[in-house]
Amino acid sequence: MTTETRQSIDPRTDLGPVLLTIADLERSLEFYVGVLGFQVYRREEASAYLGAGGENLLVLKEDPGAKPRPRNTTGLYHYAILLPDRAALARSLRQLVDKDYPLWGASDHLVSEALYLDDPDGNGIEIYRDRPRGEWRWSEGMVEMDTRRLDLGALLREPGSEGAWEGLPTGTSIGHVHLHVRDLQEAERFYHGTLGFDIVTRYGDQALFVSAGGYHHHVGLNTWAGAGAAPPPEGSAGLRYFTVRVPEVSELDRLIRRLREDGVVFEENPGSVSLRDPSGNGITITDGSAAEGV
Repeated sequence: MTTETRQSIDPRTDLGPVLLTIADLERSLEFYVGVLGFQVYRREEASAYLGAGGENLLVLKEDPGAKPRPRNTTGLYHYAILLPDRAALARSLRQLVDKDYPLWGASDHLVSEALYLDDPDGNGIEIYRDRPRGEWRWSEGMVEMDTRRLDLGALLREPGSEGAWEGLPTGTSIGHVHLHVRDLQEAERFYHGTLGFDIVTRYGDQALFVSAGGYHHHVGLNTWAGAGAAPPPEGSAGLRYFTVRVPEVSELDRLIRRLREDGVVFEENPGSVSLRDPSGNGITITDGSAAEGV
């Protein structure tokens, strides 16, 4: 695997569905539909496909008896639900307050405002809205981000956020994922050197953020679970895979060539490839022609 200058991943690249292992489908649907406001697009005996009026965003796969991921392992830190505006974030906050559902964080990151919580299986979730790109501050190719206290009272007073709860709005998407990895330099070689994501922020030697097309980040990477952390044990709840969507077949073909050049093991399917990063986190890369989340 190399780190010489290579072409960046297509700037139109974004993220598609996230697939999670959960222990109890009924319990999870009570949360994801009844609390967060997802819609069920399709349900099978042990799985459900969820969205917000548009594309598929989330797939839940039941594994009865699955245990929460141990804290000192690699895997999902959180996946992030991107809302279209601040009023939508305020409505989600009000819904969480009305349901008495606990948050474990609420932050102003300068580029965005975010709420943090866990689902019933301990899977981390961020619900956020972006500030306009014109307000983001860049210096020498790095975007300025911070973690400041979010004024929840002011958010609840956001104009346009009044009215009855109607669930997640159309335009909701998966904005980014943030992963625990075993080695940050190794993760950088893979996500930047092989896949071609641009490095947009570093937090010392413990966290790294990468993106396509000048976004503040599509993938966050950290070693907060411990350097050299092992993958979670079999039977754990958590991330099965997240989806990277490239806009054209030619871009997927180019990435496949990179994977081969760098000796990355992958499974090729019509319109997509499935693989794991060096820390064992599952990824599907698709050109959009494959059925997502299946």
